[in-house]
Amino acid sequence: MARVTIKEIARRAGVSKGAVSYALNNQPGVSEATRARVLKVAEELEWVPNRAARQLSAARSETFGLVLARSAKTLSEEPFYMGFVGGVEEVLGEKSYALALQVVPDIAEEMATYRKWAAERRVDGVIVVDIRVDDPRIPLLRKVGLPAVLVGDPSLADGMTCVWTDATSAMNAALDHVASLGHRLVGRVAGPSDHGHVWIRDQAFNSASERLGLETRVVHTDFSGESGAAATRKLMTEGVRPTAVVYDNDLMAIAGLSVVNGLGLKAPDDVTLVAWDDSTLCRLTHPTLTAMSHNIVAYGSEVAHRLFDLLEGARPEAHLYSTPQLVVRESSGPPPAS
Repeated sequence: MARVTIKEIARRAGVSKGAVSYALNNQPGVSEATRARVLKVAEELEWVPNRAARQLSAARSETFGLVLARSAKTLSEEPFYMGFVGGVEEVLGEKSYALALQVVPDIAEEMATYRKWAAERRVDGVIVVDIRVDDPRIPLLRKVGLPAVLVGDPSLADGMTCVWTDATSAMNAALDHVASLGHRLVGRVAGPSDHGHVWIRDQAFNSASERLGLETRVVHTDFSGESGAAATRKLMTEGVRPTAVVYDNDLMAIAGLSVVNGLGLKAPDDVTLVAWDDSTLCRLTHPTLTAMSHNIVAYGSEVAHRLFDLLEGARPEAHLYSTPQLVVRESSGPPPAS
């Protein structure tokens, strides 16, 4: 397919080539209405900037981009992203870089943001989270020429640079722990099933349960406290109640603990609870929460370092950051006597 040119965009938008250049490069000289019309036509035509010309004509923006396709409310409550973004910012601050953080409702809007950032040369590279199986963002990022580090397993990254944690080994450790205490029916409050890291945890949970001879019940959620609470209530009140529950993040585990207490049950006397990520909140609850622990701030810092490496010409690689380690606290105990 022939490359879409500025001349074609100008023809479609009914403006001069100069106006197109001003609009695409986010420079003064055109009205906001004209700029919006040009950007809309460029997106419709799937215009991609000429990377060689771009490198010759523009200095770096000294900005990295991060788009989060989650509700602002969930992000404001979830400890993981507060720590992760803090780690990214720590490295960027050392290098006098800024972070362009965009919160959008869905992956379609996320992809539109990448197209806009690439067209306007808004960022030098992007950090991509919540990788999906057959993720449509990967071919788009290659097409628009945005350097990117994916936060996810190499099996999902299609050869792009990624930084990942070993969720399979961590899930094995979590289930080995509850099985060693004598639990035979284990629940799991999981994130969205279309997220790649959740899918990997799903496979690991199923395999470990089969290996250990455990019965299981799984409820998928959106990672929010409200959905974590609703899923816990469902596990505790509908059907046979599990005696241990593993959560996909801290926020849902803390919400689940509140539900357990509200039902007149106790952890760990009636149910063992295991969180994931191990933010400070896990050590402030009563009882304190057993968790799969890793340094989230350092995780964000590692991702930022790898994106700087890409800008300096590093080849795409997969980097194992950590295997979350089991930290046993007061929420772990044997199942209640039958």
